[in-house]
Amino acid sequence: MNIGIPKERRQFEFRVGLSPAGVEMLNQHGHVIYVEHDAGLSAGFVDAEYQKAGAKIVYSPHEVFGRADLLLKIARPVQSEIEMLNPGATLMGLLHLASTRQDRIEALLKNKITSVAYEEICLPDGNLPVLRSLSQIGGIMTAQISARILQSNFGGKGILLGGVAGVPPAEVVILGAGTAGTCAAKSFMGLGAHVTVLDKNLEPLQHIAERYPHAVTMISTPRNIERVCAYADVVIGAVLIPGERAPIVLTRDHMKRMKPRSLFIDLSIDQGGCAETSRPTSHDQPTFVEEGIIHYCVPNVPSVVARTATHAFVNAAMPFVREVANYGVEQAMTKDPAIEAAVNTHQGELRHVHLWTAEEGD
Repeated sequence: MNIGIPKERRQFEFRVGLSPAGVEMLNQHGHVIYVEHDAGLSAGFVDAEYQKAGAKIVYSPHEVFGRADLLLKIARPVQSEIEMLNPGATLMGLLHLASTRQDRIEALLKNKITSVAYEEICLPDGNLPVLRSLSQIGGIMTAQISARILQSNFGGKGILLGGVAGVPPAEVVILGAGTAGTCAAKSFMGLGAHVTVLDKNLEPLQHIAERYPHAVTMISTPRNIERVCAYADVVIGAVLIPGERAPIVLTRDHMKRMKPRSLFIDLSIDQGGCAETSRPTSHDQPTFVEEGIIHYCVPNVPSVVARTATHAFVNAAMPFVREVANYGVEQAMTKDPAIEAAVNTHQGELRHVHLWTAEEGD
């Protein structure tokens, strides 16, 4: 199969759709991999590494898109990229189509593109293996992001997360006890913050309580969210419904009850955001202030640790990429329910009705 690895064209997307190690694995199975010139440069992978792994370097996006039966991306394609895809080709990436514009979905349907969303690859036990790897990174990074933005020179409250003798630590509230929320809790507690985790299900809270006995756990209800927001210095939104828009769990009234210059980080923003006041930001201007609260709503948080994130992503995604490459998407869908669950568009048909309700994003 001809496999294309393009340079990512979205601003501040530094990751790449496949590492040289991934190229080598696919090359060993007889596939031909076309890598666009400097596609991996921002993640620390030079063309020579890809060539050594067996890839062919091409020098225009039209060539890498035009040659690809299977295109491997990180970020959701922009309109010009969809137009360059061969009709009937297969696209694999972090697509988040539930929060994209309708014309993007319609273009995929018109060109009969089979789109496989990595974030929706779901094992029989409900585990999301590819999303999990990136959620871990995003969760871990929330602590270092918070430590910086809470500094006075960044407009924050001037709080040290761990406090010092005689001065209490920061109060951190995490909404969601999934992978991102659990990794965030671990990271914040490692810096000495006082952490409260809320989730609507008791089982993940029990897991947190057993692993981190110093964390406070609460069932997520509107009343409990209102209570914790009133004293929080940092609130992390880590809410997920796979393949769907994130539910709104923080209202504008909740924000009004928070202490001025507190920080809210919305890790759910790539699926539309979990707060009424959220809107996407970017790595060059990551924050805005709404209702007196600093909002950090960057959709691709792991992108700025591009090398680590690419390696982690490839480790998790490679078994599924290999299946699609080796058997073709039709047979891979039949053989593996995890892949079938992640197919959003196929042969001009929409596989998930909720995609038609998307109103945001690009």
